[in-house]
Amino acid sequence: MTGTPLRIVRLANFVTPASGGLRTALRELGRGLRAAGHEPVLVVPGERHTDRDTEQGRVITLPGPVLPGTGGYRVLADRRRLAALLEHLAPDRLEVSDRTTLRWTGRWARRARVPAVMVSHETADGVLGAWGLPERLARRTADALNTRTAHVYARVVCTTEFAEREFVRIGARNVVRAPLGVDLTERHPALRDPGARALHARGDEALLVMCSRLSVEKRPGTALDALEVLLRRGRRAVLVVAGDGPLRARLEHRARVRGLPVTFLGHVADRAYLGALQASADVCLAPGPAETFGLAALEAMACGTPAVASASSALPEVLGSAGVAAADRGEAFADAVELLLARSESERREAARARAECFGWGAAVEAFLAAHDAEVLGRADAPVRPATREGAA
Repeated sequence: MTGTPLRIVRLANFVTPASGGLRTALRELGRGLRAAGHEPVLVVPGERHTDRDTEQGRVITLPGPVLPGTGGYRVLADRRRLAALLEHLAPDRLEVSDRTTLRWTGRWARRARVPAVMVSHETADGVLGAWGLPERLARRTADALNTRTAHVYARVVCTTEFAEREFVRIGARNVVRAPLGVDLTERHPALRDPGARALHARGDEALLVMCSRLSVEKRPGTALDALEVLLRRGRRAVLVVAGDGPLRARLEHRARVRGLPVTFLGHVADRAYLGALQASADVCLAPGPAETFGLAALEAMACGTPAVASASSALPEVLGSAGVAAADRGEAFADAVELLLARSESERREAARARAECFGWGAAVEAFLAAHDAEVLGRADAPVRPATREGAA
């Protein structure tokens, strides 16, 4: 452990103003690192170059192209410019939240003698499988990528035992566990709002909510499958989808053609309204099979709303007995919804909140500090070095 303030430069791709879990994690961890007396600097792609001081530390955006077919995600594609920025920032630690296009920064860190950490937000074989690679090929490709990642980075941070498995499989010895968290004050059962509920569901209807990016790897169509099965069985239910992405138009068309009671809200920027929606729902659906943690589902749990999650993901590990894991089929998700609704409302809501209380952001920050060999210094004991301004961008 080091007892001096560290400049921790964090790199991430696939982050937009409409992003969900990753953007939340970066923000909360940045706040925690800053509160611990260190100097977090986040570098993400954007439409143009910006440089701001924020509550999570300094945030720099570099111009990056939109990745086709992703619904607006940008990437830090200019290696020369990013390398020049890294040289200028002179980090004490490097943290990377993109296991594909930014993996080269591990080699930069080795040459610069900067300890570097790679954060595994999604399993490589899960994402490859979601994009259509056969299971055996996805596994072989993931093992090759992960072997190179584990070799070039000082540490690989995994948020769950589920995420850690693919690195254990290749014999990596530099993997550490650092769970993510949820804001237990911002997300609370007291946000439950009969008025917000009445906007979407009648009194005799089950209100299902899915907060997810509408992209292939998230498998949002499973939620519509489950709703269709429930309706066919005679269960009165509606679905509200908070989130946007490249599959939205296709999903809307399907709901319209099938006559499914689905409301697509798009990206919900109003955090208070989103919290009221999560707290007022009966069940949250989290069908993404490649999730290594699942912040949106955990937020719903903190609001007292239990979740049904893909059994192929890490979420069963996070939800415990307060939620239900289901196979990646509409029928299985419908069965799980029925199972939760069979419990008394007070029982399922109390269990959901109690489980969420096991995942505060404080423990997450401590784990990330340990991954960086950084101590909690406190602001009074650790004056942050004057922030430099990028001259190479």
